[in-house]
Amino acid sequence: MKVAIIGGGAAGFFSALSVKEHHPEAEVILFEKSQELLSKVRISGGGRCNVTNALSSISAFSKSYPRGAKFLKKAFQIFNNQDSIQWFESRGVPLKVEPDGRMFPISNKSESIVECLMNEAKKLGVQIEMGVSVGNIQPNQEQIEIDFIRGKEKPELFDRVIVASGGSPRRKGLEWLEELGHQIEEPVPSLFTFNMPKEDVVSLMGVSVQDVAVSIQGSKYRSSGPLLITHWGMSGPAILKLSAFAARELALRHYTFKAQISWIGFINQEEVLAELQKKVTAEPTKTCLKAKPFDFPQRFWAYLLHRCNLPENQLWGELGKKKLDKLISVLSNDIYEVQGKTTFKEEFVTCGGLALTEVDANMQSRRVSGLYFAGEILDIDGITGGFNFQAAWTTGYIAGQLKS
Repeated sequence: MKVAIIGGGAAGFFSALSVKEHHPEAEVILFEKSQELLSKVRISGGGRCNVTNALSSISAFSKSYPRGAKFLKKAFQIFNNQDSIQWFESRGVPLKVEPDGRMFPISNKSESIVECLMNEAKKLGVQIEMGVSVGNIQPNQEQIEIDFIRGKEKPELFDRVIVASGGSPRRKGLEWLEELGHQIEEPVPSLFTFNMPKEDVVSLMGVSVQDVAVSIQGSKYRSSGPLLITHWGMSGPAILKLSAFAARELALRHYTFKAQISWIGFINQEEVLAELQKKVTAEPTKTCLKAKPFDFPQRFWAYLLHRCNLPENQLWGELGKKKLDKLISVLSNDIYEVQGKTTFKEEFVTCGGLALTEVDANMQSRRVSGLYFAGEILDIDGITGGFNFQAAWTTGYIAGQLKS
C-alpha cells in the first residue's frame, strides 16, 4: 500500500507514524512544501512546545475547543492526552505539568519533541520529501492521483492520502476541497489579543491581573482568567480564550467592539459593595491607595482610582455614596474600546476549514474514498494550553489507522 501524507507539521508527522504503526508494510511518503519540518512545533510555547494539557476528564478537555468539541469528544475515546503523554514518554521524552495544566518536555526545549518525531519517522522508514508542493488531488479509479506544482514533474498515484496541510487564513487555500464536493467553513483568525489604541490602560504595559471576567458587549460571549496589559491593549488567557470562542462574531464586527471587564471576576455588585463597606468600617482613616480592598498590583490599583476620579489620599471613611458607586462600577463593569487585533505571538490559529460533517469518525472523507484529513485543515481549533497540539496528535493518530 502506497500512502501520501501532505504536510510536515505535527498532524502530518503523527499521521505518518500512525500509518507505519498500523500498517508496517506500507510505503509512506510525507510531502512538505517548505524547507522546514515541524515549524510550529519548534516555536510553540516560546520554544518549549506545549505538547498537551493535563486535564483528566475527556468531557472537560473537549470543552476547550470552540469548534470541534463534540467531534473530538468521540475521537478522544480512541486517542487522548493520556495516550499522548504515554507515547512521548515511552520514546524517551519525559513531560512535566505546570500549575495551569500545560505540559512541556522536562528539557524545556521544543527540539526534544522535534527530534523524537524525526527519529521515529526515520526508524519506521517514513520517506520525507521537502520542497514539494501539491497541486490537484483527484480520485483515479481505485486510487488517488496527486499533481504537483513544484518539486516533482509527474503526477503520482497513491492508495491512500492523508491531508495535514494546516489551516488556511484565506478561503482560496481551501477551494480545492470544494472542487471535490466538500463543504468549507469560512476561515477567520482565532487566538488573538485586543488592540486598544484610544485607551490609556496601555501605560500599564506588563501588569497582570488575576481572576478577571471579560465579555463582548452586546453578545453572549464571556470568559475568565488572568489578563495581561500590553503596550497595544490586552492579552493573557482571559482575552485569548474569549477571542477563540467569539472568533466569528468579532470577525463580523471587523474587530471593533467594546470589552466589558469585571476586575474582580464574576462577583456581583452587592458583594463588591459589601467588601468595600467592610474596608470603610475597618480602616476609615487609611487612604484608598494604601488600603487596597482587593489583591491588585499597586500600579494597577492606583490606575483604577484615577479612572474613578478618586484622589489617592482619599480616606476610606470619607468615601461618600456617589464615589463608592463609581468605584463599584469600574471594578465590576469597566468598559474599553477595542479597535483591531494582533496575532498571539507566532502561534497563528485559524477557525474554519473542512466542515466536520464531511469526514467520518475515521477522519476519512465522505466524498472521496481513501482520502483522510488531520490537524488544522479540519474545522477544529482550541484555546491556548496545549489543546491545538492534542487535536493534531488525536486526528493524526486516527487518520493513520486508515480505517474505512
